[in-house]
Formats: sequence, structure tokens, C-alpha cells
Amino acid sequence: MTQEPPPLPPFPDEFEPVSRGLASRPWKDGDQTLPILLHGVFGHTQFRPHQEEVCQAVMAGDDAVVVMPTGAGKSLCYQLPGLAKGGSTLVISPLIALMEDQVATLQRLGIAADRLHSGRDRESSFQTSQAWRRG
Repeated sequence: MTQEPPPLPPFPDEFEPVSRGLASRPWKDGDQTLPILLHGVFGHTQFRPHQEEVCQAVMAGDDAVVVMPTGAGKSLCYQLPGLAKGGSTLVISPLIALMEDQVATLQRLGIAADRLHSGRDRESSFQTSQAWRRG
């Protein structure tokens, strides 16, 4: 039995996407890949506002800057295209706790993930960087 995701936080009334044409070049190599991964890996039945638009832009090779409230689903906007494209995805985060939480979540889902930050010992950081170089 799949548990429903928590309710979305309200978006501010003044929030507007930076570009409404973000997904003007939709990814054409497999339109159903993103929804299939969304449900099959993350257990969600639908995208939250703006997630699909951002994911399609990333899949099309467009740059994307995502400004959304905490808890609105920004992380999925790089995790899902990273899974769909394969290979490695590098995420820069200023928050160690967020890194730890996201890596743990991805690993629970069976997705290879790791992190580099100042709280890790030198050997762990070296092993992680070597694994990244190997792909």
C-alpha cells in the first residue's frame, strides 16, 4: 500500500516562475520516462506544481534555476532527470544536514548516492571522490 505524500505547503500569491517557457523544448526521447520513474522510484502519482516543467527543461538540456518554498519539491527537479539520463549528477548544497538526509533517502530507494563535506573524514572523502571519477 502506497502512502500518500504530505500536503503541499501553500505557494505565496506573488510567486511566479522565472520563465513560463521553461519547457519550450520538451524532451522527446521518452515522454513517459519521468512519470514512470516518479511513480516507480519515488512512489508519487503526480508532480507537484512546476516540477514536471523543470524536469522536462533539464531533460532537454536547458539550464534551470528553481526558486520554490521549502518542502515544495526542488530536490526531485534534479534527482528525477539524473535518474532518467543515467550517469552521475553533481549537486552542490550549502547544508550538511540536507546532504545527509537526501543521500540517506536516495540510498533507501536503492539509488547510489554519496556526499562530500567538512564533517567527513579524509579517507571517506577520498573514496567518494575516487568513486565519482570512476563514474
